[in-house]
Parts: sequence; structure tokens; C-alpha cells
Amino acid sequence: MGKLGIIIIIMFALQAVLSSIQMRHFSKEFIRLRRQGKVACGRQAGGFHAGAVVMFLIGDDGIIREGRMLMGVTCFARVRPLKGFEGRHIGQLTESDLPERGKNLRKAILDARNTYNKFMAGEDIPQPPSPFQRVGRTLAGFGKTAV
Repeated sequence: MGKLGIIIIIMFALQAVLSSIQMRHFSKEFIRLRRQGKVACGRQAGGFHAGAVVMFLIGDDGIIREGRMLMGVTCFARVRPLKGFEGRHIGQLTESDLPERGKNLRKAILDARNTYNKFMAGEDIPQPPSPFQRVGRTLAGFGKTAV
């Protein structure tokens, strides 16, 4: 194994450690909110752009009491306050209620709203496919030919 291989292994290990620190921070914030009441979450993967995860602490009436967001491209992103939604009903958020910045942040907020509405309607909330499932579906699609 050459120097390049060792560098790659070190980079993967460093990324794994930093990602676990980020997830621990996110988990602490989620638990803190969950101890205060119900939490609605939404997410939007970013790929090469900043992904976003939002958490809304909501009352039994669906009114948002606090918002938090995790947005960024790297494992250095931290959970921060998401202001401007306090006092609004999560199930009634519309496009015009959303902040202008960040397409993925906007999609994550709408995902939280949709998840809340499905939960309140008693619908199943589908789990998004994992990265391995997406790759498998893509590879399975290459084997099919159009007629």
C-alpha cells in the first residue's frame, strides 16, 4: 500500500470521526426538543450542495414553538436556530411562508409539513431509500431495454 492509500484511509477515518461528532450534536438537539414535546422533522439531501434538516418543536395544536436547522455541505455544519416560524401552524405552511435562502432548506421545511400532515391523517410515512438502494435501483434500470 502506497502513501496515497494511507492518506485515503486517514481521510476516511477523519471524516467518520467528524461525522459521528456532528450526529451526536444533532441527536442531543433532537432529544432536547423531544423532551419538551412533539417534534416534526424534514430533510432534503444536498449531494454536492448544502443539504438541510429541520426540526420543529410543536404543541398539541400543531403550532410551532421552536425551529432548529442543520444545513451545510461538510461535517462541520452545526444545528442552529431557525427563526420566523414560531406561532404558525406547521400543517398550513405554504411556499410564501418560507425563507428566500436555500432551495434545500425550503424543501426540508415542506417535507416537515408534509410529514406532519400525513401523521395527523394516519397515513404511513414512507422512508426514503438509502444510498445503497438508490444505486441498486439505478443499476437494475440499466439492464432493462426499451421496446
